[in-house]
Amino acid sequence: MGCDASVLLDDTSSFTGEKTAGPNVNSLRGYDVIDTIKSQLETVCPGVVSCADILAVAARDSVALLSGPSWPVQLGRRDSTTASFDGANTDLPSPLMDLSDLITSFSNKGFTAKEMVALSGSHTIGQARCLMFRNRVYNETSLDATLATSLKSNCPNTGGDDSLSSLDAITPVTFDNSYFKNLENNKGLLHSDQQLFSGGSTDSQVKTYSINAATFYADFASAMVKMGSLSPLTGSDGQIRTNCAKVN
Repeated sequence: MGCDASVLLDDTSSFTGEKTAGPNVNSLRGYDVIDTIKSQLETVCPGVVSCADILAVAARDSVALLSGPSWPVQLGRRDSTTASFDGANTDLPSPLMDLSDLITSFSNKGFTAKEMVALSGSHTIGQARCLMFRNRVYNETSLDATLATSLKSNCPNTGGDDSLSSLDAITPVTFDNSYFKNLENNKGLLHSDQQLFSGGSTDSQVKTYSINAATFYADFASAMVKMGSLSPLTGSDGQIRTNCAKVN
């Protein structure tokens, strides 16, 4: 629902949470890390730091620890008291989207195509499920043949939906600009990744980032600050959850 930690809420009798929505189920993880941080903070200063702020800081620190940029995180978000299963299914961009739909999806949240390309660079780390790139591996001609062969060994034509492959096979655990270099070599894992460099309006931005990591870092940091202020709850709205998985 925005930067309000709604994604951390478990299902209740009154709403279905976002953890089991299509884009998140068997994919989003690390809830235990957030829970550990929250419990330690509650011991030191109970009722002060929201789960939403923890997510924002953890995102920044994760990138920085993996050799990426850092940025100032604005604090003061509060936590939602509900979640939206349907919203997660409709608002999160799909890895199957074409460029025009990606641009529209980000635009609906106030982001430019340039910011979309910068934020997509987060795929320089992380993994994707076979289910999300199977069609690309077996049916798309815009995927490097050697990479396709390699991916097929871990992602069969049927079965193995949850088998994982790195979004950036070159430097999978370093936050750098190799994601964009991969796109130039037709090595984008997801259909949506390769769409950013497919003869369309974002090709030049991909080229810029592949040549200049510093430019990518600066643009990514700026876009993350903007992303971190997407519909936050502040003031007296929402609450500071004691347990990130449930409302107080």
